[in-house]
Amino acid sequence: MGALVTRAIRNFNLENRAEREIGKMKPSSAPKHPSTKRLLQEQMIRHPEIKGEIDRKDDKLLSLLKNVYVDSKDPVASMQVKDAETRQEPKEFRLPKGHHFDMNITNIPKGKISIVEALTLLNNHKLYPETWTAEKIAQEYLLDQKDVNSLLKYFVTFEVKIFPPEDKKAIQSK
Repeated sequence: MGALVTRAIRNFNLENRAEREIGKMKPSSAPKHPSTKRLLQEQMIRHPEIKGEIDRKDDKLLSLLKNVYVDSKDPVASMQVKDAETRQEPKEFRLPKGHHFDMNITNIPKGKISIVEALTLLNNHKLYPETWTAEKIAQEYLLDQKDVNSLLKYFVTFEVKIFPPEDKKAIQSK
């Protein structure tokens, strides 16, 4: 419904508005520098045929212009190819720690950890914070100290807590 109203308003009195726009005075050329204005007037007086030459349309040039065809292609594709070529793999790897369920992981780049390792180190730090300090985790998993501190500060593992029912009307779990 909204598109119908918008289209009706946009097309209202379209022909009259187009004729009015076409009938307007065309923009004049850019103003000339005052020092050249006098010289241009003198040349127009000496050679009046120049005025006609300026206003005349050249049919030969117009026909050549109609034969011109411009085909452009988006340069973004070439940029993606360059990015793929310049991307380098990290050169230093380490073996995964602990027992992994995913056997497809054969080596991990230094400075990175797998999901299983992240959960393991978070759980170890939560259970034994004196033993598994940020320094020991950084050394064990070859991570940056700043990243380990952020990991321990902002990420926690889930904890399931079951509260005993306070009243006897609650349904007992089996």
